[in-house]
Amino acid sequence: MFKFLRKNNKVLPDFWNSYVATLAIPTAQELDKISFVVLDTETTGFDYEKDRMLCIGALQLVNQTIEIKKGFEIYIHQDVYKKESAKIHGILKNEAVTKVSELEALKVFLNYLGNNVIVAHHAYFDITMINRALARHGMPPLKNKNIDTSNLYKKTLIKSNLITRKSQYSLDELADKYNISKKDRHTAIGDAYITAILFLKILTKLKDKKGIRLKDLLN
Repeated sequence: MFKFLRKNNKVLPDFWNSYVATLAIPTAQELDKISFVVLDTETTGFDYEKDRMLCIGALQLVNQTIEIKKGFEIYIHQDVYKKESAKIHGILKNEAVTKVSELEALKVFLNYLGNNVIVAHHAYFDITMINRALARHGMPPLKNKNIDTSNLYKKTLIKSNLITRKSQYSLDELADKYNISKKDRHTAIGDAYITAILFLKILTKLKDKKGIRLKDLLN
């Protein structure tokens, strides 16, 4: 059982308060000093109200190096399940993997996340799914700074009347563009790894522009 504390007339668990405490640590602005968490969620669908997370995968990126050994992957038990989405993420309802409750998954994930800057492809979706899960357990939304690699890619495009920018770029599309292997595509940890490599490749292009700092990358 989690020990709960009352704060501002809301009952919040200790692990949430510990997470918030990490945010008091200032975030560096120089890219080689920033610690990122690149994440992805696999879900039962795209409806923020009705669908649920099945898995959260994440990797730490420090000094522009992917910390493979510090990878994070957790499977979540859900009563909500859709056979049609299983064709994409491949997570079976009775799959022989250890699954935890949504609340336990949030506890472990927040401890892993800390005050790191979040990186995700179409970050709004993953962050919103996590925030909805937090809300179901009476907690506020995530407070981390975040970067969307789809939006970040647009910063590499030369402004020209000859180039039409799309509103969004899929992970498959950009992985192909940068010759990134899609071997483990549509697994949470696999997509986090693809996104991490994509992020580093985009940063390499942006470094040609002098003076790039964290504030230039944020959503």
